[in-house]
Amino acid sequence: MPNYRERMCRLFLQFYLLILFFSHNNCQNANAFSHHSFHMEEVTIPQIQSEFQAGRLNSTSLVQFYLHHIKKLNPQLHAVIEVNPDALLLAEKADAGRVSAGGVLLGSLHGIPVLVKDNIASKDKLNTTAGSFALLGSKVPRDAGVVSKLRKAGAIILGKASLSEWANFRSFNAPDGWSGREGQPKNPYVFTTDVCGSSTGSAVGVSANMVAVSLGTETDGSILCPSSLNSVVGIKPTVGLTSRAGVIPISHTQDTVGPICRTVTDAVYLLDEIVGYDVYDHKATRSAAQFIPKGGYKQFLKTGGLQGKRLGIVRNPNLSPASAVAISFEKHLATMRKKGATLVENHIFSNFLNLGGDAEEIVLGYEFKHDLKIYLSGLLQSPVRTLADIISFNKQHPKEEKLSEYGQERFLQSQNTSGLKAQPYKKALKIDRMLTKTGIEKDILVSVYLQATIQRGFPSA
Repeated sequence: MPNYRERMCRLFLQFYLLILFFSHNNCQNANAFSHHSFHMEEVTIPQIQSEFQAGRLNSTSLVQFYLHHIKKLNPQLHAVIEVNPDALLLAEKADAGRVSAGGVLLGSLHGIPVLVKDNIASKDKLNTTAGSFALLGSKVPRDAGVVSKLRKAGAIILGKASLSEWANFRSFNAPDGWSGREGQPKNPYVFTTDVCGSSTGSAVGVSANMVAVSLGTETDGSILCPSSLNSVVGIKPTVGLTSRAGVIPISHTQDTVGPICRTVTDAVYLLDEIVGYDVYDHKATRSAAQFIPKGGYKQFLKTGGLQGKRLGIVRNPNLSPASAVAISFEKHLATMRKKGATLVENHIFSNFLNLGGDAEEIVLGYEFKHDLKIYLSGLLQSPVRTLADIISFNKQHPKEEKLSEYGQERFLQSQNTSGLKAQPYKKALKIDRMLTKTGIEKDILVSVYLQATIQRGFPSA
């Protein structure tokens, strides 16, 4: 969960992701890989697969490389909370399986290490704590849905990435990325700049070459913002496209899980493996499964994918045209036009200024207490079982949790809510849904209708 600044920049960052998605340099054909261009620091999933199959690289060497980088860089960057003590053993097993299969990959992510955010459960020797000492030692009943899918695809869980504690839903004052367990992550390019949150370690780890690919979570900006500020690629999937089962929650209305990687190609490869139905997140994943394209998302990785596309440009009214960000965007827009896209300038969403307002904060506050209790009750072992327990824990451990510096105002507000049948919650949820339908969804439908009308040669009025 981001801070207020992130919420105001949500659509701006989503458009930035759109630019990245169609970037010519990132949308490489997997078959275009040449061994002469191989660099371990910037290796991609297609390159890893090619090197594995050619016998020039194995999973053990790759895991060793990342473990060395983590040991070297993490004391400064604080991107990784824990390393999986079984990572090398799992890599050796992956190599043995590939050898016994005659060099054939036993899954699309066979032997590839993945770093997952520390609010995503893994039933192994790793903790799942949302960065808080309160959950240290808790035992999860099973892998999170997305982790189960990663393992099925052959991936190795390398470790847990740091994050804004409790996905930035504990207080309003804690800096982006900070957690009691790992401290303050740093931007690998400039230590003094913002790293954003809450999927901070997932973005910093990838950016600093501690791992090629990672998973983050988002309620509002927590994949897109850290991806942007740490110069990597993040995809925020539609709610329910990826399972939230086994993820320490904020809101069942808004939570989602998505990839954070260096290239769009890698992000799409990872996305293909984590989408789909999960019995433990039945309602949301069943509803969203209909939108998963047959054949997956990799088929859309085309260098000429912008040709003939119409894209609406939503301008940030508070951004100076002379700023470095605005100038950079103009260069990207020029590239998009050059690649064949038609850009519809000055598009304005209805209710734009109302998006992400007070109604959202009310919904999240009510749902956090409710959803967290369900998650905690499902743990096989846990020092805490309710939000009230966690609030009490922080009071008992003020030094470790920096309670006097950062507080826990959001926790206290959520604790004071009275359940999902309360009128304030129902009213706020109704407003949120109304703004969606009369804002973004309405404008997209109108834009699609106008585009179809123009193409058919009919008058638009």
